[in-house]
Amino acid sequence: MKKYVFGIDIGGTTIKMGLFKSEGILEETWEIPTRTQDGGSLILTDIANGISNKLNEKGISKDEIEGIGLGVPGPVSEDGTVFKCVNLGWGVINVEKKLEELTGLKVKAGNDANVAALGEMWKGGGKGYKNVVMVTLGTGVGGGIIIDEKIVSGANGAGGEIGHIHMNDDESETCGCGKRGCLEQYASATGIVKYANKLMDEVDTPSVLRKIEYISAKAIFEGAKEGDLLSLEIIEFFGKKLGKALSYITCVCDPEVIVIGGGVSKAGEIIINTVSKYYKQYAFHAARNTKFALAELGNEAGMFGGAKLIIK
Repeated sequence: MKKYVFGIDIGGTTIKMGLFKSEGILEETWEIPTRTQDGGSLILTDIANGISNKLNEKGISKDEIEGIGLGVPGPVSEDGTVFKCVNLGWGVINVEKKLEELTGLKVKAGNDANVAALGEMWKGGGKGYKNVVMVTLGTGVGGGIIIDEKIVSGANGAGGEIGHIHMNDDESETCGCGKRGCLEQYASATGIVKYANKLMDEVDTPSVLRKIEYISAKAIFEGAKEGDLLSLEIIEFFGKKLGKALSYITCVCDPEVIVIGGGVSKAGEIIINTVSKYYKQYAFHAARNTKFALAELGNEAGMFGGAKLIIK
């Protein structure tokens, strides 16, 4: 291995960039804006320029760089082809080949959620394990599956799309993917709040939530921790949906640990306790004792995972 690698996480607003030593030590991080105009044609050039500027600033030669690992918010095939990335304005583009041409360095790319899962396996909540499922709970529900320290991306780059596991035949509202009844509609921050509003219309249970003009998932979890009955009912609904979905996943890939991350995971142990309770209820007996852990790397998981794509 050469001395350094770059780990990069492309977001819809900013691109997080990290310079790592090849033994996995994060040396420096910085961000550049994600310029999505002109069909996202500026993004890879901006990344190449950001890397070049950092090398000049630090007095590092390209000969000291092992490569660039990249997380992309869309499906990525094994050869580095992105099949449409709406948030960036990309159609079909081989990001590995293009960025290699711009930088003269080896590039490896993956879906951002999968890459973040790899980062958590390596240096975060899944550290010490080789087989990890990560689920990220935010505005939506994302995830990644790592088997024997390798990302499971699948034939179309759609491996790990945990948020779109079908959970409800009777759902009338449409998920962002165009289908109905996806896990994302119940276990995301958006889904938790939507269920809370629905439940408050249906029942008369007194609750601290009724005093809040705009309810958030954070407020619901805080209410549950304080023993608010309506908040607890909402969290039980969320936990049952997510626990059941995770039991489906472990029947297929049998991980050693399930790591829960994303903004909702900041609620802490109440999530682990509620979800694992329902998980054990539905899981296949051989996988019933799968460990649960909270993610630890936060917004840096994608950079760490990008670096790990290069570091063997």
